[in-house]
Amino acid sequence: MNFYLSLFFAVGAVFGLITYPYRHLFSEGPNKGEPPQAAPTLSSRVLWLMVCTFLWPLMVLTGLHSAWILAKRKRQAYSDKP
Repeated sequence: MNFYLSLFFAVGAVFGLITYPYRHLFSEGPNKGEPPQAAPTLSSRVLWLMVCTFLWPLMVLTGLHSAWILAKRKRQAYSDKP
């Protein structure tokens, strides 16, 4: 396996491990979804890790977009206060 390919997968795996608690910002926009009824399972963590391992550049872009939207909302809320 190529070094760069291994590095790509390693960065994606680390990204997936770090962003698991904030995964709502990367998939459905900045709105936090309803909390799950049960505790997170191992299968949900593994699925998130696999998605991030292969698609982490796209996930970074969607996370940046969500952060931009949240910052814009915060600025608007701050400017609307008297």
